[in-house]
Amino acid sequence: MLLERIKNYDIILGSKSPRRHFLLSEIGLTYKVITPEVDESYPKDLKAEKIPLYLAQKKAEALADHLAERVIIITADTIVWINNSCINKPGDNAEAYEMLQLLSGNRHEVYTGVCIKSLQKEKCFYVKSCVYFKKLHDDEIKYYLEHYKPLDKAGAYGIQEWIGYIGIQKVEGSFYNVMGLPVTRVYEHLEKFV
Repeated sequence: MLLERIKNYDIILGSKSPRRHFLLSEIGLTYKVITPEVDESYPKDLKAEKIPLYLAQKKAEALADHLAERVIIITADTIVWINNSCINKPGDNAEAYEMLQLLSGNRHEVYTGVCIKSLQKEKCFYVKSCVYFKKLHDDEIKYYLEHYKPLDKAGAYGIQEWIGYIGIQKVEGSFYNVMGLPVTRVYEHLEKFV
């Protein structure tokens, strides 16, 4: 079983996302957090899944100095893709409001790119989920912005928060991917990795 074999490794999670911390803990992994300092810009010709894959790999490279024997680095990046364009984290509440208006009544895709890296090898993969929002009322968006913290989330929403409970009609694919880490796939890849 993975949890037995992986005890011999030091795992570094390269993310400041509390959702990723929670999800990795919930599958039984012990790890330490080291947040990579990276410029999260990417080449403008990248589309959809190529963006979070590029950024996850960039974050892993930024932590390469921490690699040693029996050290595994896990990094991830999540984007929202709608109307053939990428929505990342909003800069302020006004931008968050615009993002939620765009998502309201529409289907969008969530892509998470993950990079698992050791001294010997590297495995990068992505997971896609489709999310369907009901038509949100203006006062619902404003309530969410006033009572929650959308600025650290791709697309300005957390599926596991109030807006997800009242606004999301359907998810095709991994729910946890929309939260920011497709833990089933992470677990499967770690099983092959160690």
